[in-house]
Amino acid sequence: MIDTLGHRKELCFWGWGNMDEALTPAEEKHVGEMAGLLGVTQAPGAAPRLDEFDLPAPRIAAPAGLSSILSATPYDRITHGYGKSFADLVRMQMRHMPNPPDWVAFPRSENDISALMDFAATSGAALIPFGGGTSVCGGVEPDVGGDYGAVISVDLQHMNRIVEVDKTSRAALIEGGALGPELEADLKPHKLTLRHFPQSFQFSTLGGWIATRAGGHFATNYTHIDDFVESVRMLTPRGEMESRRLPGSGAGPSPDRMMIGSEGTLGFITRAWVRLQDRPLFRASASVSFPGMQPACAAVRAISQSGLFPSNCRLLDPAEAMMNGVGDGTTALLVLAFESADHPLDAWVTRALELVADHGGSWDQDAVNRSLLGAQTVTEDEGEHRKGAAGAWRNQFLRAPYYRNYLTPAGVIADTFETAITWDRFEDFYSGVRERMGKVLREVTGQECTVSCRFTHVYPDGPAPYFTFYAVGSKDADMASMLARWREIKLAANDAVTSLGGTVTHHHAVGRDHRPAGYDVQTPPLFREAFAGARQVLDPLGMMNPGVLLDTPARGASGGGILG
Repeated sequence: MIDTLGHRKELCFWGWGNMDEALTPAEEKHVGEMAGLLGVTQAPGAAPRLDEFDLPAPRIAAPAGLSSILSATPYDRITHGYGKSFADLVRMQMRHMPNPPDWVAFPRSENDISALMDFAATSGAALIPFGGGTSVCGGVEPDVGGDYGAVISVDLQHMNRIVEVDKTSRAALIEGGALGPELEADLKPHKLTLRHFPQSFQFSTLGGWIATRAGGHFATNYTHIDDFVESVRMLTPRGEMESRRLPGSGAGPSPDRMMIGSEGTLGFITRAWVRLQDRPLFRASASVSFPGMQPACAAVRAISQSGLFPSNCRLLDPAEAMMNGVGDGTTALLVLAFESADHPLDAWVTRALELVADHGGSWDQDAVNRSLLGAQTVTEDEGEHRKGAAGAWRNQFLRAPYYRNYLTPAGVIADTFETAITWDRFEDFYSGVRERMGKVLREVTGQECTVSCRFTHVYPDGPAPYFTFYAVGSKDADMASMLARWREIKLAANDAVTSLGGTVTHHHAVGRDHRPAGYDVQTPPLFREAFAGARQVLDPLGMMNPGVLLDTPARGASGGGILG
């Protein structure tokens, strides 16, 4: 992932992926047909170019001691100017970036980060940990408000090493800037894996996963990066903070838990000890159809409470299955899979299928038998688990972010929101969210819009529903009006999930987009006040990612301490 100049491959700054990636002709035809179903027929316009952005000059000069790690090239500033949310991609199409970072820093050591913090303190600058830049909730945007003298986006891509591997304890010390593919490639010779695969795996970092409490590959048991963290080291403006490496501890409030999910507001996660696993040798899967969502949910609840802990237990409602090309709109589909580095999976698969049969599920037994016969594999890409409906859904899942590179500039709002709710409230929650969002989408767009749902993760006490919708943004590619429509829809989605009892986000983090009508409603006011107090201790000048989780702090005109 690192080129000969020491930087990673050139990113598609205006969309998803690398610049040398594109939709296949078949994919372009497919997404064009999706847009056509909404009445949007225009093809996307020309992709943005770097020279079309009018960037203001950096507001502060780079000190000589930091010149080797600071960049103000248009590519670096624009690439670090937004994340990858729908709003971010629309503003890229508008060639609109009024608040780019003044500088982008590429530190190579903790000493470099400390020097950056000293510079920010004396110049009144804000610092934004960038991670891999895949935030879909406004978490890395340099529009921080307040009276900051400048904004510096900090990219730890050069701090991406595996420092140490402990095979006995099955753990590794990894620097925070390591991308998913980088750390997995370095763990492979040790026959170990972190096995944390968010949809953004190729472009996101370990530090970013920890800072945002990212959700990964496993649909049960090991669902969040939290489950893999042994200890965290963070550099704060007040100094380093590192938790003790232990398998578990009951010693008071956990420092790990304060750093995990802090979203760059307390400091930089420079390295972490993470729990690893042996690479899986056995895999088996099944695709199960149900006559509707209600019996499918009952089956998933039974599996989630059985102690079987499947690696994949993703339920697609009838609309979601149809939109992904694995259903006809009348049946729900459960993508079920198991994996192990230790034992064959026949007993687990057999028991899970007994549970789904109790709730009216049906499946292709020959396909399951082939999956079990071919369950012992040696590579990620082999085996029956990559075939059939399960394989088709997996491919669609990985390619879906690329579709927006076509749909957004064509004038289609294609977006998602995710949440979690307990089983006893799910049925009313599911119908309530779909009803509310259907009404909002009709009012905003003037058209009927489908709101589909899938479960990304399931727990014994409830699922994590993930809602998807497609809507007309603009039939004449008016990006400004499409952005306004999206903002109205986003606020409505935040309000719907929280007012009906769910969380405003299960694994996409809070950022700036999930605070209004969402996070501030979900969290107790006294907790937010306590967290603000902790932040003031660790970051007395309020330089770290202002506006995320908490309001941008009030500061003195000279960039002094937090006043309120």
